[in-house]
Amino acid sequence: MTNSKIENKIKIIFMGTPDFAVPALNALHKNNYDVVLVVTQPDRPKGRSRKPVSPPVKKTAVHLGYDVIQPISIKTDEFANHVIRLKPDIFVVSAFGHILPKRILDLPKIGALNIHASLLPKYRGAAPIQWAIINGEKETGVTTMLMDEGLDTGDILFTSKTEIFSDDTSATLHNRLADLGADLLIKTLKTIAAGNINPIPQDHTRATYAPMLKKKDGHINWKMAADKLESFIRGMTPWPGAFTFCNNTRLKIFRSTPIMMPVDNLPGTVLKAFPDELRVATGKGALSILEIQGESGKRLAIKDFLRGFKLPVGAVLS
Repeated sequence: MTNSKIENKIKIIFMGTPDFAVPALNALHKNNYDVVLVVTQPDRPKGRSRKPVSPPVKKTAVHLGYDVIQPISIKTDEFANHVIRLKPDIFVVSAFGHILPKRILDLPKIGALNIHASLLPKYRGAAPIQWAIINGEKETGVTTMLMDEGLDTGDILFTSKTEIFSDDTSATLHNRLADLGADLLIKTLKTIAAGNINPIPQDHTRATYAPMLKKKDGHINWKMAADKLESFIRGMTPWPGAFTFCNNTRLKIFRSTPIMMPVDNLPGTVLKAFPDELRVATGKGALSILEIQGESGKRLAIKDFLRGFKLPVGAVLS
């Protein structure tokens, strides 16, 4: 039997939920892997109608013809027994949204493989893509690892790196890393099938964390330096979104550029600039706002926004 036939006979249970996991599932299908079940989170109400919406992985799995379950909890006997009946060789997990307990991790013959959107042990946790940009990292990547009971603490199998470009937002970097993760998954499975896998324990002393972001975390602190704020805005785009207030009006900022100039004004103060420019004092330098959105408006270039929304010199954003 060739290695190709061995790897395609590996019985896989795939666990994932958001868009990040979709390329990995598509890659398994394209490479003819035996995906015996897809596990994803339940449909959630969204939008003004609050109608239940299926997660992206469910939509993709149904389209590809896979069996799908959406357990509220994976800690039940019902879920464990479902898995046991399928006799999986391996779990492939990508942004599933649940921590797998040891009881479940022990079920597959080979183990549980996770695709994580950072170069572990850096940025363990729920929001590694956003925090890498916010913190001004020059590169990041994806890691495949063997899962244990900890939060992204398992042994590393492979990594793949990418540069973080100066215009990257968390959206553009997310898409690039999702595709890298799919390619790395196939490489990892091929290596496992060939018997050449060499897990490397993480150096836990070098671990950093990327905690989950909430809507309130996008509130701009104008005391930060202009270059740090520019990275913050890109990291918060598109979600949870970087925002500030002018009086009681909430303004969402999408793009900006730092200007390293001496500034004596209170951080958040609108500075004198060209008529079609919005320049704001920061803790160090100034920030020129390039794209912005009002509370009930569309995302606009700053010159178009300023035609209908006046921000006089001396106004203070908070």
